[in-house]
Amino acid sequence: MSEHMKGILITALGVMLIVPDSLFVRVIDAGPATITFWRSFMAGGLILLGLLIFQGVSGFRAVLRTGRPGLIYTLLIGLTAPGFVMAITLTSVANVVFIFASIPIFASIFSRIFLGEPISRRLVVTMAAVMVGLAIIAYGSHASAISSWQGDLIALIVSINFAGALTAVRMVKATSMIPAIPVAYLGAAFVMFFFAEPLSVMPGQWHLVIPHGTLIAVSTCLLTLGPRYISSAEVSLLILLESVLAPLLVWAVIGENPGAWAFVGGAVVITALFASNLMALRAGARSRSRPPAGAAP
Repeated sequence: MSEHMKGILITALGVMLIVPDSLFVRVIDAGPATITFWRSFMAGGLILLGLLIFQGVSGFRAVLRTGRPGLIYTLLIGLTAPGFVMAITLTSVANVVFIFASIPIFASIFSRIFLGEPISRRLVVTMAAVMVGLAIIAYGSHASAISSWQGDLIALIVSINFAGALTAVRMVKATSMIPAIPVAYLGAAFVMFFFAEPLSVMPGQWHLVIPHGTLIAVSTCLLTLGPRYISSAEVSLLILLESVLAPLLVWAVIGENPGAWAFVGGAVVITALFASNLMALRAGARSRSRPPAGAAP
């Protein structure tokens, strides 16, 4: 198997394992703080255990040496944990995952501001289309009983935080930031502990809590490992699968229908990102197939 195919399979499996995340948040009968605590504690604890077994503490020392970018990354990842659960609690799953699909757009903006990377005409058009789609989703929240602008706003803030984390990690490309993830998750669990009722999920819901945390831990590792072997455009295309499958899974299992406006806005966002990433893939393929300057024909 080629490295490229390995990257596609690893990333695709990571995406598929994270699809049920929203459904678990919906069906676990507990408050947002309690769900966040167990979700973060289980995932962070499992990743920490795996790192200590296979790497020891060397990876944590490397993260400490990254300084401010590493600290920013850890804090922003930690903030996404309660933000995600709160967004799912306040608005529809479809709205949340469609809004999360805009993360690459905010990452491009931050890369322009903090890394000085240019924004192509293709990205400008994509940004405009995504903003239109987000506006449609926000408008539809007024017409749906299970959606709210407050939840949509929290989902947007989580998207911005995650995009900021992706930008921070690009400042320290030479260092694996995987050890920062359990620190972020366990930090979020520690804070949420003071607002949560951890024992309220015992004993009848352990069959939900344990698989939830385990899937988050495994998918996080896979989605960190897979993109090392494939392009960012391919990663973005694969991650769009969650935006399509998560609302369908929740609809099929618990009958949550977010309404027509959410699907229209989501279709605009996903179509724009799909077309943009497909164009990027084709441009990359053309540049790789073009002979270098001065080469014999």
